[in-house]
Amino acid sequence: MIGALRGPLLDRGDAEVTIEVGGVGYRVLVSPTTAVSLGDVAQEVFCWIHHHQREDAVTLYGFATKDERSSFEALLGAHGVGPALALAILSVHSPIALARVVAEDDVGALCLVPGVGKKTAQRLLIDLKSRLSVPDLSGAPTTASAVPGPISARADVRDALAGLGYSDGEVREVMADLPDDGDAGALLRDALQRLGAARR
Repeated sequence: MIGALRGPLLDRGDAEVTIEVGGVGYRVLVSPTTAVSLGDVAQEVFCWIHHHQREDAVTLYGFATKDERSSFEALLGAHGVGPALALAILSVHSPIALARVVAEDDVGALCLVPGVGKKTAQRLLIDLKSRLSVPDLSGAPTTASAVPGPISARADVRDALAGLGYSDGEVREVMADLPDDGDAGALLRDALQRLGAARR
């Protein structure tokens, strides 16, 4: 079973990269964020791998960090979540952000993921309470249910943007570019600037 790959990056798309190891090019499915973070074509890259095998296919999923892979595998353990949906969730929420979403029962945040409706989000929150384990901000392992803090600033920003009439797609796109932490007011100003620039 393949757990990681290191070698020259042969090709990069939005959802797939090709990494050469020992003269063999491995096609790896990744989130857009991971694709960008790996580096430039021809540079040596390192990627954590989830080796997914079915009767009719073998697929490699790649992650920039071990925490992302752990979260991906936790998501796969949830009822009704396949690799495509797990990768879509991690394309919208980083591991720490996802842990906060679960800890806060933030249905709206999960609904930002394409293909996730309210009922699916509610079921996922229940399933992930006992499955999801990611480092907290200090780097110590913790379960999602143990992540402290009030409703996150990101949730406030998302609600404010929705209240201002921005579409789910616009909110999803701008939230993907915002940091996981920060003052709600500053994050909202940043989001509005990005949205304003995108509409010009």
